[in-house]
Amino acid sequence: MELEKLRSEINQLTERIISCVYRVSNTMGSGFLEKVYENALEIELQKNGLRVVQQHPIKVFYDGNLVGGLQEAEIVKWHVRAGDEVKTDQPMVSVETAKAVVDIPAPYAGRIARLYGKVGDIAHIGAPLVAFEGESDARDAGTVVGVVEVGQKLVSDAPAAPGPVTGGIKATPAVRALARKLNVDLAMVTPTGADGLLTATDVQRAARILAEIGPIEMMRGVRRAMAQNMELATAEVASATIMDDADIEAWPAGAHTMLRLIRALIAGCRAEPSLNAWYDSEKIGRWVLKKIDIGIAVDTPDGLLVPVLRNCGERNPDDLKLALEKLIADARARKVPPEELRANTITLSNYGSIAGRYASPVVLPPTVAILGAGKIMKQVMVVDERPAVHRMLPLSLTFDHRVVTGGEAGRFLNAVIADLQWPE
Repeated sequence: MELEKLRSEINQLTERIISCVYRVSNTMGSGFLEKVYENALEIELQKNGLRVVQQHPIKVFYDGNLVGGLQEAEIVKWHVRAGDEVKTDQPMVSVETAKAVVDIPAPYAGRIARLYGKVGDIAHIGAPLVAFEGESDARDAGTVVGVVEVGQKLVSDAPAAPGPVTGGIKATPAVRALARKLNVDLAMVTPTGADGLLTATDVQRAARILAEIGPIEMMRGVRRAMAQNMELATAEVASATIMDDADIEAWPAGAHTMLRLIRALIAGCRAEPSLNAWYDSEKIGRWVLKKIDIGIAVDTPDGLLVPVLRNCGERNPDDLKLALEKLIADARARKVPPEELRANTITLSNYGSIAGRYASPVVLPPTVAILGAGKIMKQVMVVDERPAVHRMLPLSLTFDHRVVTGGEAGRFLNAVIADLQWPE
């Protein structure tokens, strides 16, 4: 038992060294890792104490760019096992990112020594993914591959620091201990004690409720990314929304709503380019962009995806229609490449195809604006001093008020409406 415990401690220490070396390499350059080596460790218990015996060298594969520049991905399926021989570019593991399910290939040929993580685990950028046995001269420009040299002296690992005390919650140490034992988050418990004090009865009541409703469902993949992105947007963006209607009675039968919205959005960007921009909150600066890359919000069973329709201002309607149809189909089938799910310059959401007239769409940094289109409805309008029933398209424009003025947003929306009200 003591030997197994020591093996585990050495493995944990080695993994921490690897992660530290990788973080240092981000500053010193990827070439730094080429000078560092990791050895497999074997612990032998002898009369005079412990001795570390160096074994065959192991190369640890990190995906330094993970998948398409994203920070994390969920392991969906391993295609290899420890001991397997793999060839260069052979798929090793399928992961689900915030955007798509993709395969990560082997950076070079070799024998798998160890897999870091199991199905369902979240793999983070910079963390080890796969360990290979033996040396290899191959280098993969898109990855960071290195080995860490381990000395002959064992260093004891300091105990982990205690977790932070939940702020703003009044509870005695005994109640906190009970909550930990029952796996109850005190932030979810309604206090009934004097001055907002949480009691043991409060914790026990919460534990019974949680037992009845079952375990929490962890957000994964697209929904996990959506939760993180919305939290970021809410915390950072100074959002403001203006709303208006476009009279589309002049549209011919069979007019393509999404294509008309895209054309109108382009007209808005040309009339008021400041909404087709990226904002850097740290530098307090912006890029007003000439190229119009529209993020199209697509509802899927897995959650919201926003694939990007590129260079919209320079494409003809037939080309845009084909590209839009393919983009939506690929998004619903989760086949959109990661590079086509980022770097949009402005966003369009046609939520009215499901329900709703007006909304407050969320602006996701670094973009500064999103246009939402509501459900088309017939309304009584005054036309030539007489009542008339016309089809109306509700519009909601949310913008980041740190970057965009109310006047700029108003002029943008006016240009969108003017374009939508043309017959063709």
